[in-house]
Amino acid sequence: MARLPRAVLFCCDQNAVRSPMAEGIMKRLHGRALYVQSAGLRGELEIDGFAVAVCREIGVELERHRTRSFDEMRDRGDDLSGFDLVVALSPASRRRALDLTRDRGMRVEYWPVATPVATGDGREAILDTYRQTRDRILQLILERFGPATEHA
Repeated sequence: MARLPRAVLFCCDQNAVRSPMAEGIMKRLHGRALYVQSAGLRGELEIDGFAVAVCREIGVELERHRTRSFDEMRDRGDDLSGFDLVVALSPASRRRALDLTRDRGMRVEYWPVATPVATGDGREAILDTYRQTRDRILQLILERFGPATEHA
């Protein structure tokens, strides 16, 4: 377990499932101890309703999350150099993060987390696949950053 960075950016492909889950979980565990955001290669989708539902089960609120891309971050003046650590959750977002941070000396970590894929019929089967993704992200965050910071 490493010391907490000052600022972490989680990224994936569309900023609609995995990276918002990671952002929300990290904020819940360590939110007052560091700055946390998320982004995707594309940001044109809305937050996924199943992601919202399974995160709500563990006390993580995603209802107000607005998806955004790396390009939108740049256009809004968000400087990637303000982040100590970028955590990529997909191969494509890892490549983009490495390209964007190449000259900045920033740390990029790759945590391969699969996109939830429904393997059964019905809402509960779909939710189960999202729970697996959520639980994997939670496990990785706990392994990397430790249990909740006091007063998170």
